[in-house]
Amino acid sequence: MKVIQLLVGQMQVFAYLVGCEKTGEAVVIDPAGNEEAIVAKARENGLKIVKIVNTHAHPDHTCGNAKLKKLTGAPIIIHEDDAAAMTSPHSLDFARMLGCNELPPADQTVKDGDIITAGEEVKLKVISTPGHSAGCICLYTPGHVFTGDTLFVGGVGRTDLPGGSWPKMLDSIKSRILTLPDDTIVWPGHHYGPAAKSTVKQERETNDFLR
Repeated sequence: MKVIQLLVGQMQVFAYLVGCEKTGEAVVIDPAGNEEAIVAKARENGLKIVKIVNTHAHPDHTCGNAKLKKLTGAPIIIHEDDAAAMTSPHSLDFARMLGCNELPPADQTVKDGDIITAGEEVKLKVISTPGHSAGCICLYTPGHVFTGDTLFVGGVGRTDLPGGSWPKMLDSIKSRILTLPDDTIVWPGHHYGPAAKSTVKQERETNDFLR
């Protein structure tokens, strides 16, 4: 399995290409802009984008969905509890601030425990981690966890937006993420920390927000 981290959009968002090296099929996590560059990077690595997955509904993570779907034909996937928020008036207003005028609805919803696949190697388990939003998710496969805006390198997501809750997010992080194997690589949703990635052990031991 191949993981490619891409810094995209206007808000230091990390998008990810997660691809099967056997079949070339790939998932894109949180396309937030630079859609042509995402597709070009996929082709450069022999990958074909077959699914678009959003860790949550905030437009700084979903604003590339429409264009990427047009470029690839891939369906858009999000947790069932954030599906309505994708196209809400609040989201549309935020999207327009980012220069995005189109927020298509999800083609498919998922829930905790579902597996999102691509090819033979990509099997991403949906971990429900509410707190940053009602339907926030992380995506886990052995050795890797994509944490969206729930957990950053040395930080955590904000909880003052609609659907946010600090107690819920703290519980999500401690019970759903920090219980993963120590050497699991943490791939965050923004480049807000001192490094582009971390590990579960490092965040458990050094993240001041979790003490």
